[in-house]
Amino acid sequence: MRLLIARNPDPDSSLPYLLRVPIDGGLVLKARDTWPRTARIYCQRAPDEWPDVPEIVEDVGVLECRRRGAAVDLVLDRPRENRSQLVFTRLPGGREGIFWQTRKVIGTARPGARIPGRRISDLGGPLAIIVDSREQYPWRFAKQQAEVERAALTAGDYAVQGADGRVVAAVERKTMADLAASLNNGTLVFELAKLAELPRAAVAVEDRYSALLKQTHAPAGFLPDLLARVQVRYPEIPIVFLETRALAEEWAYRWLGAALLELGSDPASGPTYATPYVGDEEPTDLAAPETAAGDG
Repeated sequence: MRLLIARNPDPDSSLPYLLRVPIDGGLVLKARDTWPRTARIYCQRAPDEWPDVPEIVEDVGVLECRRRGAAVDLVLDRPRENRSQLVFTRLPGGREGIFWQTRKVIGTARPGARIPGRRISDLGGPLAIIVDSREQYPWRFAKQQAEVERAALTAGDYAVQGADGRVVAAVERKTMADLAASLNNGTLVFELAKLAELPRAAVAVEDRYSALLKQTHAPAGFLPDLLARVQVRYPEIPIVFLETRALAEEWAYRWLGAALLELGSDPASGPTYATPYVGDEEPTDLAAPETAAGDG
């Protein structure tokens, strides 16, 4: 994979460079600069395809180019200026805004800026949560804005569905006793294998990690070692320790809502963005993205 940067052949454009990012078949963007060195860079989708005979400015190997929700992580094969993000957000009026940034320049954005995207309150109503019919002592989400329905789930204990009716995210609830037992008898691996088939999944533990170290029915360090191994085997499934049952319930509600906002429209392609804005002027009335990127 290669990141190509060329001069914009349009002499009237205020965005003098073109980027060809190796994702979605070759994403072509107009950009203000060749790297976000001192500030985030405003970008736009190029209305035309990549030029037949581009004037290449940079041609860099890409180690990773992966979409993560509203951002694309971009890791280049060079020792410096190698980690960055392209963050997609919605500007006032519904226009699409794309910002190229590194961790170093995030602090230069306007004070009070927030991560692009939508809070769970942006759902516009209660979150519809499916609770597995085999769950014996389920969370009721009585303190959250949620509507609960009991149904059989193939994976996890709590789930949300996308617009097409498919499960897009699920949470497996574990007490410390459940976690210790499933680690000891090996069933946790099979549960995680099922969860890994979903677009998003997580495990919420109703206790602290320190409680796992205090289990007396297993040799010292045995259960933490097993947990570490399954976490390495399934890095895409976070196992979160949340101290109490109430905190685990609250976290699951927030996490499921965030997953639905990100994936509810199309789990395969990620979030739906606004219609691209035609015109090169960088908007001034916008919330600057703060999604963490690499050191750059």
